[in-house]
Amino acid sequence: MFSRRDFLQLAAATAAVLPQTSVRAFAQQRLTQADLLKFNALGNVTLMHIADVHGTLTPVYFREPSVNLGVGDVKGLPPHINGKTFLTRYGIPEKSAAAYALTFEDFEALAKTYGRIGGLDRAAAVLKAVRSERGEDKVLFLDGGDTWQGSLGANRSKGQDMVDCFKLLKPDAMTGHWEFTYGEKRVKEIIDGLGFPFLALNIRDTEWQEPVFEAFKLFDKGGVKVAVLGQAFPYTPVANPRWLMPKWSFGIREDEVRATVDKARKAGAQLVVLLSHNGFDVDRKLAARVAGIDVILTSHTHDALPEAVKVGKTLLIASGSQGKFISRLDLDVRDGAVKDFRYKLIPLFADVIQPDPEMKAAIEKARAPYATELARVVGRTDSLLYRRGNFNGTFDDLICSALIKERDAEIALSPGFRWGASVLPNSAITVEDIHSATAITYPNAYRMTMSGERLKEILEDVADNLFNPDPYYQQGGDMVRCGGLGYTIDIAKPQGQRISGMTFLKTGKAIEPKRDYTVAGWASVNEGTEGPPIWDVVERYIAREKVVMVAPNTSVKIVGA
Repeated sequence: MFSRRDFLQLAAATAAVLPQTSVRAFAQQRLTQADLLKFNALGNVTLMHIADVHGTLTPVYFREPSVNLGVGDVKGLPPHINGKTFLTRYGIPEKSAAAYALTFEDFEALAKTYGRIGGLDRAAAVLKAVRSERGEDKVLFLDGGDTWQGSLGANRSKGQDMVDCFKLLKPDAMTGHWEFTYGEKRVKEIIDGLGFPFLALNIRDTEWQEPVFEAFKLFDKGGVKVAVLGQAFPYTPVANPRWLMPKWSFGIREDEVRATVDKARKAGAQLVVLLSHNGFDVDRKLAARVAGIDVILTSHTHDALPEAVKVGKTLLIASGSQGKFISRLDLDVRDGAVKDFRYKLIPLFADVIQPDPEMKAAIEKARAPYATELARVVGRTDSLLYRRGNFNGTFDDLICSALIKERDAEIALSPGFRWGASVLPNSAITVEDIHSATAITYPNAYRMTMSGERLKEILEDVADNLFNPDPYYQQGGDMVRCGGLGYTIDIAKPQGQRISGMTFLKTGKAIEPKRDYTVAGWASVNEGTEGPPIWDVVERYIAREKVVMVAPNTSVKIVGA
């Protein structure tokens, strides 16, 4: 009789000789929907959480970061671990389905084995299964925001495609960040017809400092009165164009969070949940400073953690991005306190989870107006194209090359966004792939001159946003990507002293502080920026190249990590 060990050894040996299609089918046979959803239910309340979907309706490949550094007190703590360190920390076997979903290790090979992850039709199937198991009266489903933006369809419909499909998931509440880049009028228009609360206790109008959105909502679940507080991204008018939301002010507003927690408790809340778009390290600090929050459902920094992080009595839950995961948190709430909890981060393996028919039809309808355009092949890639990583991503390197070539520039700057699907080597690059990495409402690719001194100021400013030891001064995201420019960064140095060794790669010489360089970039927050949309720039470049090959980027040297 075969033991489990014999079976796994046979599986490994078979995988080595089977064709890739057979390997994938074999892996799918071993991994089942029942396995993914298996959960020993606990208590009387279940929280389901998704965040940072970024316009993603269908399953994708998405490589997790190889570099995700923490500074100060959080250095080396989750989520600032990756690769084999991550696998060891959580006891995840190498080359397993979980290793593929949660790390960059062996990503290309494992992607061919386990396939794409995500898709709202798979999310819908999971949600319906959990609601059926637990009962509607015990389940709260919450959306952490960055939902309506990040694709061609979302851009063209001003978020309507995502809104229409998400309604079928029946969220109980959401908060936001990139949603606001559609402008105040459009955001209000969507929210008026949303059908569920949009919560943001930290947004005020600039004239009277009155609340713009609801601060919290009370729900009765499992005989427990649950308060859900909303916290939108506090730095929206800094990280994104202020001119798109000129009448709203944002901020962490710690005192307001504390006051709202107290208000919710006085209203009878036995469980307080903060639905936050602060970013993980900001929420970790907030949890240590504000009493009375039982759970923080954190988002913005796109972290995916298979265990809850506990800060005092507060549980922090991080549910990843791009629609790859849904979190399930079961809570035993008695006498106004959490007595016990059980947690699972559920990866939505598209070849394993049976898609929900209703959502599948809604997705097809939403994509229909753009289907032909989305599928159009622009070129091919011999390299893995990915975005995530503190300093480099091959998709961003490709964008920088396109900016230099198509805009006749010496240096390129590309923002350190964390969203955008990956493209496997030896694959077609479609219009959909390009827009997955570039679809924003202020896409103009500028061309201008900047002095070497100004370039250093930009790098120093972004570095401090990322590596300031006080999380309240961090804005999330990753380092600005550079084309034609190399540098050394010491993340342990103070503000203004992290960047050195700036090099003009074309000549190999040092960047001269007083010399002007021709610089191309995109996603400027300045109103009236002129230039073609970045997706047109990238498409022209790929079409001319026909096949792209992105060499490993060694132009950034990191010390102090």
